[in-house]
Amino acid sequence: MKKLVLFEVRDRIALLTLNRPHKLNALNYQTNDRLLALLDRIEDDTAIHAVIITGAGDRAFSAGGDIHEFSQSIEAGTDIALKEFVRRGQTMTSRIENFTKPIIIAVNGIAFGGGCEITEAAHLAIASDRAVFAKPEINIGIPPTFGGTQRLPRLAGRKRALELLLTGDPFGPDRAYELGLINKVVPHDDLLPEAFALAERILRHSPLAAARILTAVTRGLNTTISEGLQIEASQFARMAPTNDTKEALSAWITRRTPIYEGT
Repeated sequence: MKKLVLFEVRDRIALLTLNRPHKLNALNYQTNDRLLALLDRIEDDTAIHAVIITGAGDRAFSAGGDIHEFSQSIEAGTDIALKEFVRRGQTMTSRIENFTKPIIIAVNGIAFGGGCEITEAAHLAIASDRAVFAKPEINIGIPPTFGGTQRLPRLAGRKRALELLLTGDPFGPDRAYELGLINKVVPHDDLLPEAFALAERILRHSPLAAARILTAVTRGLNTTISEGLQIEASQFARMAPTNDTKEALSAWITRRTPIYEGT
């Protein structure tokens, strides 16, 4: 059986490739489950320190959920659709958002619906100059279901997000950058090299410190500032006694390059 998500490791960086190019890398249930299983594997692998997710082929990152599949779940009843479709998709994007290793999305083409929601959930994203984004769920009579009604307003602001959610109109990578959905737009052929270069810039530093920063930011975003500061302090308290902190401080004082455990 053809693997729905390809997996390889290049020098401490895992590359995951959504692999249904004939379906514009639509996210059927098996693809979602495979992606979650691979993230579990990566989380437990101490030799992997960052993740890049992209799409197979030149046309799409992901066109979103597999409409033919999830329409059958909707036909079977709301409870089944919630279990098979909505909760599965929300679990996937929440896993990406809360992952303790940096996840970079390399948007190589169409990023509609669930593909856009993965991009919203990830820590960082780079887009090809050929990328096209959309929140088209309203065209099939449903709201976004993988977190798009919640994360996009937090990234772009309520009014700008609602315009996209209520019209379903596509938008280009420059607009996605303006909205805060992606970090950078690059020429199409430079997409993966740029994503790996970004990951390598992160990998210069302590993976434990990166995990603490990711946790503090993700948990703190949806709290008050006072609660967020408590989260920040707790992540510092977890980090301060580690060998990575001692090594980083020693390296800075002696003007040398730090060497972290497992790197």
